[in-house]
Parts: sequence; C-alpha cells; structure tokens
Amino acid sequence: MTPTAPPDEGVISWNMNTTCNYRCSYCTQRFKDDRGRWARDVPRFIDAFVALPGAWEVKLSGGEPFIHPQFLDVVRALAARGFRVGVVTNFSAPRNELDAFLDAAGERLSVLSASLHLEYVREEDPSGRHGTVAHFIERLRHVAGRIGPSSSVCATCVATAANLPRLPALRARFEDAGIPFKVQPDKQDGRVVAYGQEQVRELVRLGGHNRTGMVAPSFQGRPCWAGARYFIVDDQGNAYRCYPARRRRTEALGNLLDGTFHPHAGPRPCLYDYCNCTVPIARGMMPTEGAPDAFIAAD
Repeated sequence: MTPTAPPDEGVISWNMNTTCNYRCSYCTQRFKDDRGRWARDVPRFIDAFVALPGAWEVKLSGGEPFIHPQFLDVVRALAARGFRVGVVTNFSAPRNELDAFLDAAGERLSVLSASLHLEYVREEDPSGRHGTVAHFIERLRHVAGRIGPSSSVCATCVATAANLPRLPALRARFEDAGIPFKVQPDKQDGRVVAYGQEQVRELVRLGGHNRTGMVAPSFQGRPCWAGARYFIVDDQGNAYRCYPARRRRTEALGNLLDGTFHPHAGPRPCLYDYCNCTVPIARGMMPTEGAPDAFIAAD
C-alpha cells in the first residue's frame, strides 16, 4: 500500500510524569509500580527536541501534566523555541493555572484535550470536594474564548460500562456549548474490553474511538510514519514508535537523552492488530480508507 505524504509537522507525545491527582478505577496506568516520577532534567529534554530536524509539535501528557513542578517552564521553553504545544489533561487545575498555561503557550497552543472523568466530576457536588459537569463545561468555554483560530479544545470521556449510558446526553451538552466531545473505548491490558453488541452499536453512534467510526481500528501492515514523524517519549527519555509499541516494549527508538535515540528514516508497516494512537490517525500518517475494525464484540 502506498504511504501517505510526509507530514509537514512531526508530533512528540511526551509522557512527562507518572504522577496524577486522580486514581480512576479504569485508568490504564493504575498498575504502574511508580506513580511518583517526573522528568527532572527539563533543559536536556528541550535541547533534544530542538536537535530534531524539521517542525514539531509536543503534546504534553502524564500522569497529569499540570502537576509536574516545572510544567509552565516547559511550556514557555517549548513555545519560545518555536514548537507548537498541546496538552492532554484531566482538567482539574484551577482557572488561574489554566490561564497561566494559556499565557505561556500563547499562539503556539495546538490543542487542549480535557479528559472528563465521571468518578471525579459529578452532576451535583454539595460537598465541594468534586467538580461538576456544568463547571467543567464552563471552564472549557472559558479556554475556548481565550484561544486563537489556530488552536482548539475538545473533551474526551472513557466509555466504561457505567459511563456509556450517560454519554449521548453528555455529548449533546458539550456540543451545545460548542465543545467537541470524543468517546474513547475502555481498554484494559492494551485491549478494548468485551462490549456487548448493543454497546458496540452505541459506541459507533457516538463516533467510535475518537471519531474514527470504529471501536478498535486496525491498520496492521499499512505503512505508517510513526517512528519517523511521530513517537512517544517518557519522563526518563525512553522513546517508542507508538503507544502499542510502548505497551508491548517493542520498536524502541532508544533514549532521547543519552545519545541512543534513532528514529526511523521513513514510514514502516504497522505491526499491531489494534491501533489506539490518535495522532497518526488524525494527522493522516497512514492510509486509513477501508481499514477494518479489529474489535470482536462479546455474544
């Protein structure tokens, strides 16, 4: 199959810390041995990103990136050096911290993706210990009102069995407020959980995985620019071609900080029967037309 054209801009997904202020029951990182790490030698990471050829966007995630002690310093440094900056966040940071982030990113902000975790964000919160959905939407509208035309915001939510019945109404509320709402299938041990047939139909009606129209898209064997113009790097500098590669500890690209980092020269076939890498799909880094859905629903 013919590869897609080389992307004008590469993307780095930097999992800059494992720390998080949430402990969601469905979190794919909840079994990590160390939930207290963060990237400590920030200048060396910035220098390593600057040394990469071509234009790049850096998408910051964790853990929860807003609680990295040097988060705003990182954002300012990246923006000052010409990188576009995105963030994936549980959106629990107070408004003054959100505003500080927007000031730091400025016109270099690409996207703020806010993850709605319904174990922590409630319809009503008389105790004051949790946020409410209405407050979550209002703060996202505040962010959307502050950004320029080259930046965007969106909300995502994991379709657990408990969440799924609520998602159609929630999507309507967010999109009525002008906020794109994307559903992410529940994954455990790197695979989509065993949904029933009607649950699968509901997921597809909601747009499937991040609006791909599929629950578990498969691009196995198709040439993908991941590893060349997209890669994952963790808080210690270890780099992998993509998220399935990182989970399986395959297709390691070396370490960004110690001189062993060696990205691919061009597109290579996808080795995995299930792809949950949003960036390569959304950025056209592989041919997607006619791709099968790898998910097999439970009886």
